[in-house]
Amino acid sequence: MQDDFATLSRVMNSRYSCRAYIKKEVPDADIQAVVTAASRVPTWCNAQPWHLIVTKGDATKLFSNALVKAAEDGPMAPDFDWPEQYTGEYQNRRRVCGYQLYEALGIPREDRERRNEQMLKNYRFFGAPHVAIVTSEADLGPYGSMDCGGFIAAFTLMATAKGISTVVQASVTGFAPTIRKHFDIPANRLVQTAISFGYEDAYDPSNNFRTQRAAIDDVINIRS
Repeated sequence: MQDDFATLSRVMNSRYSCRAYIKKEVPDADIQAVVTAASRVPTWCNAQPWHLIVTKGDATKLFSNALVKAAEDGPMAPDFDWPEQYTGEYQNRRRVCGYQLYEALGIPREDRERRNEQMLKNYRFFGAPHVAIVTSEADLGPYGSMDCGGFIAAFTLMATAKGISTVVQASVTGFAPTIRKHFDIPANRLVQTAISFGYEDAYDPSNNFRTQRAAIDDVINIRS
């Protein structure tokens, strides 16, 4: 079991949010294997509330075009409210993450044009050949979302174990009405998130930094 722990730790530590991809598609069999393995996560009453729509080829391009248009034309309308604000340590982590990205890309704070171009890459899935839209049953409420969160984390880890890179994108789901219309998703399904995935472009500077994690004493309090 120690070997299993070490292997899983290596996968955990190598996973990162990939923001540049090569054009090579992931075989359907590998996508199905990742989803099958990720589906073993625990869920409330074994509900397994997630459902995925996965794009490839022209379907990815058409969806991207719809999202870019939505981003250029109107305000966001997510199925879930964004956080009201980030404060304290959460605000600091958010700022540092953004600073690391723009520093890696060489985009100064005052260059709004390039920052906007980088923002729009969210809706082009950073060049990924695939995007998975994750939905859950609305009636399950926050417990359905919690279950989906476990699945999403497992998806990214199982993908990493197969050499597939991922980035989880709340920004995409900011346009839930566009997503719902494009894929004919019924009103009783909530758009949880998007996962763009494929094979990393290791030479792109956006993939050459890693975010830090909180110290163990900041996240655990063992009592006896």
